[in-house]
Amino acid sequence: MKKCKQSNNKLENELFKSVYDKTPDYIKELNLMDFSKNGEFTFTLKKEHLKPYDAKTNPEGLNLYEWFANYSKEAKVSTAGIRGPQNILFPQDTRFPINLVGIVLATLAKALVAKEKYKGKEILKVAGREVRYNSALFLDAIARIQAAQGIKTLVPAGKQTIPIWLASFLAFKLDLVGGEYITSSHGISVKNATKDLNSQGSQYLPEESLEFVDKIQEIFDETEKKGCYEIKIAANDNPLIDENIMKKLNDGVDLYVEYLQSGVAKKINLDLIKNFENKIVIENVGGSAYRTLSRVLEKLKISDKFVWFNIEEDPFFHSIGKYDETPKGEKTFYDYSVDATVLAKRKNGEKFFPVIETLHYEEKLKDMPVGTAVLITDPDHDRLTITQTESIERIHYLDENGIDYVKLDDKTVLTVFTANQAFLMLMDFWAKQLKAEKLWDNHPRFMIKTTASALSWDEWAAKQGVKVVNVPVGFKEIANIMKKVELQLKKHPEKDVIVDDVFGNSINLGKNPRLLFGGEESGGMIMGTEDLIKSLASRSAVAMREKSATEAIIVASALIAKLKDTPLSTHLKNIFDKNDIVGRYDTRVDIAYYNESEPDINKLKEAKTLGEAKRTKNDLFYLSMAIAVKEGVMTIDDVKEVLNDSFKSLIFDNLKSIKFVGDGTYMEFTDKYIEIRPSGTDAKTKAYGGGSNKGILETYAGAMGNYNGERTELHKKYISDKFYNESKEKAMDYYLKFVEKDANNEPFVIPEYKF
Repeated sequence: MKKCKQSNNKLENELFKSVYDKTPDYIKELNLMDFSKNGEFTFTLKKEHLKPYDAKTNPEGLNLYEWFANYSKEAKVSTAGIRGPQNILFPQDTRFPINLVGIVLATLAKALVAKEKYKGKEILKVAGREVRYNSALFLDAIARIQAAQGIKTLVPAGKQTIPIWLASFLAFKLDLVGGEYITSSHGISVKNATKDLNSQGSQYLPEESLEFVDKIQEIFDETEKKGCYEIKIAANDNPLIDENIMKKLNDGVDLYVEYLQSGVAKKINLDLIKNFENKIVIENVGGSAYRTLSRVLEKLKISDKFVWFNIEEDPFFHSIGKYDETPKGEKTFYDYSVDATVLAKRKNGEKFFPVIETLHYEEKLKDMPVGTAVLITDPDHDRLTITQTESIERIHYLDENGIDYVKLDDKTVLTVFTANQAFLMLMDFWAKQLKAEKLWDNHPRFMIKTTASALSWDEWAAKQGVKVVNVPVGFKEIANIMKKVELQLKKHPEKDVIVDDVFGNSINLGKNPRLLFGGEESGGMIMGTEDLIKSLASRSAVAMREKSATEAIIVASALIAKLKDTPLSTHLKNIFDKNDIVGRYDTRVDIAYYNESEPDINKLKEAKTLGEAKRTKNDLFYLSMAIAVKEGVMTIDDVKEVLNDSFKSLIFDNLKSIKFVGDGTYMEFTDKYIEIRPSGTDAKTKAYGGGSNKGILETYAGAMGNYNGERTELHKKYISDKFYNESKEKAMDYYLKFVEKDANNEPFVIPEYKF
């Protein structure tokens, strides 16, 4: 039997020991498929694997039916890949959502779907990964299974790390059938996921995921019927696993730099960075961004302007976000993720940034000048958090303007900007740069944002004459609007482009518009280019399909250089004032109903199930009213009555509307908005708010996000049990209508590849 893995990191060893001790012996002894074998081999899926394990009656049981039920459920609603916890020491453990057997089945199913769609054609896909536990194994499995099915997979030399945005960029730029990327973004270390990329480089929409989910069901049906199903795994030196193309393309870095130079990395921005006298810090959480981003900065000739933290690749993420006790003070391993903006409360009620606390900036930044900016990116390098050191004497100013900070020492604080605040500064700066180059008036400008993002973005856009398209949470939703715009530009270039937002408004973007900004409050953004982006086979795009921290870093660095000694916090307030922005404050409350780091899978499943029930009750309380108003069952005054009755300490008299927005319930007031959004795949609720008073936003978001969802007598008076129970299904129908209206469903045509 394998011994427990050892680490030089005490906290990581605690995690390893906990996982090892709570993994049953029969899992430890599993040897279903050995990818350390260099040659080709066959994995035989047996009928017994589909049923639960029983030491006496079914010792080969893997309970794949239960795994598949959960997997297919997530595929229908996932906003960012099909993700979940894994057994980091024993990846064949099918009790966890992410496991080697599941990766193999899903990869095979996707390969079979692609072969049916593109019969007789040469199929090329890209595959990439970041640095999480088992990612290298999963990438190897994906490439070898695709090769066994005759699909060529482009991988970096040595199957090394690349960012998600580079895999996405290459899928579009090289006109590939799609791609596979292994990441769980800024999630906790024990989580992993596969992000399925289509030919556009965009994450799969639900209907695309359901195609391969149905194929897995076919495989299971055949296994039941015949007793087994053989899955071939190619040798690891199979010529269809191609490292040479990526090597020749420098992993796509050269093509990506060309793309950047047509957009955010123009001379006007690069000159500012080159002339900046100070250094900008890049915090490279997990280490995997360094390999690509360092080459990009080198080619742009600005690498000397940056200092790096954490360039070594580490699946434990340098202990960032990791603690040896829960928020309640229980002694056990606990992971807050690597999202630097996560706020938590200590046992004494004091708010703090648990992730930033573990970055140890009080030591790392002590010899750097006040005003140093620190740009924090996550393991797959798609999100960015902007921070900056300031004098402790500015605390009153920061408090007054709703800007969070961390005290570093007696002289210095670190300001921590939400993405809502940071991205407002970046879009404003980029608009000014376009105006300075006399390009602004060449096209109407528009932006795509998620409903959960800042009100200030909408207000700023209205002041600047920029049209705004609001969409549900998830970058694939932003990409879906881009594709709708591109279809109209292609078919009717002389006409105004008109698209619907998720609120039900038709937005006229004007003739031949250009995307100024696409982004979401969770830290992901993209910016468009003046000329439409062309793939090698001449497909057109207004912007790339995945958020990119590289784009954000270049724009942020140029802005920081432009401001010189002016703090970003001062600049943010100036933007608010100059644009008469009322909704300048925002908040997000994350409610997790269980400890995701729990290594005992049975406890984890039980806690998650109980948590999902709480999440669903909270969601349905609001969602059912939003659907009831939409269908004329309730009026907005009825909703006010129910909410005033349910929350005695809050006032809902100025509520203007309540709407389902694709994945949550959005409540618009005269002075704010509150959105309650359940996780579609986990036992979590997120409550967002934006408006004119931060304290009020925190009060409303906290109370409404944490509400237990119990239906009051008034709620039952207006909404029958039948209507309540059907609300989720009705909501899904409305969401699919939004996605499908004017959709760009042009079939992808595989070109003749010449690279």
